[in-house]
Amino acid sequence: MNGKELIEALHSGKMIYGTLIISPSPKFIDGIAGLDIDCIFIDTEHIPLDSLELGWMCQAYRALGLAPIVRIPSPDPYRASKVLDMGANGVVAPYVETAEEVRRLRGAVKFRPLKGKKLAEILAGRSEPEDALAEYLEKRNEANALIVNIESVPAIEALDEILAVPGLDGVLVGPNDLSCSLGIPTQYDHPDFEKAMGVIISKARAKNIGVGIHNCPSVEQEIRLAKAGLNMILHFSDMVMFRNLFHQDLIRLREALGGKAGPERLEDKPI
Repeated sequence: MNGKELIEALHSGKMIYGTLIISPSPKFIDGIAGLDIDCIFIDTEHIPLDSLELGWMCQAYRALGLAPIVRIPSPDPYRASKVLDMGANGVVAPYVETAEEVRRLRGAVKFRPLKGKKLAEILAGRSEPEDALAEYLEKRNEANALIVNIESVPAIEALDEILAVPGLDGVLVGPNDLSCSLGIPTQYDHPDFEKAMGVIISKARAKNIGVGIHNCPSVEQEIRLAKAGLNMILHFSDMVMFRNLFHQDLIRLREALGGKAGPERLEDKPI
C-alpha cells in the first residue's frame, strides 16, 4: 500500500492492517517481507530513533510496498514536515485535543512547502493559493496522510470540531492514554471505555474519516471494534509480540522440565 492508497482506504472504510516496528535492524526487512499487511507504524514519541534510523526505515518499508506512518513526539508542524522529508507516507500527531492543532498540522502535511504568513492566511480561510500553486501543492502532497491521536476526554469533547478540519484523513486511538484520561487505567472492557470508542468510531466514520487503534489488548477486541466501524488495526509491535510469545513458551518449557513457571500473565507495558 502506498500513500495514496492509504488515504483512499482511510476514507472509504477499507480495512488497513499494520504493526508497530521498534527495531531499526535491517533483518526486520526480511522478516516483514511477504506478510499480508498494508503499513508499518513507526513511533518516535516513545521510541529513541535518530533521524538516520528513521529515514532508513521509512525508505526500506516503502520499497516493500508498505506505507510507513510515523508518530511524531508532539503535534508540531515542523516535526511533521521533517518526517515527511525522510520518507513517511503518513504523520500521526499524539494527544491532539483541539481543531487548531489539526489546522496547523494540515499546513505541514497538505501544503508543504508553504510556511509563514502566506500559509497562515490560507489556513485561516482569508486567502486562496494561486491556481498554479494550488495544483503544485495538491500534486506534491497527494500521498501524505494526516492522522491524529484521539486519546483523552477533551479530545472526544472537541471531536466534532477536530473532524471538521479539511484534510484530516484518520484518527487513531491510543487505548492506554484514553483509559487513563477516563480515570479507568487499562480497563479496556469497562463500559466507559467502550462508550468512548463507540463515539469516536461513529463520529469519524460519519465524516468518512478513517479510525484506528494501536496496541489493542486483544484480537477479540480488535474484531469487535472493526465490526463497529473501525478500519485500521495496528496490531501490537515487534517488542510486544516477542515478549508475549517468549513468555508463553517459557512457561511451557519450565512446566515440562520441572521448573518454576512464573506468572501466567505479564504486566501490561503500553507504548
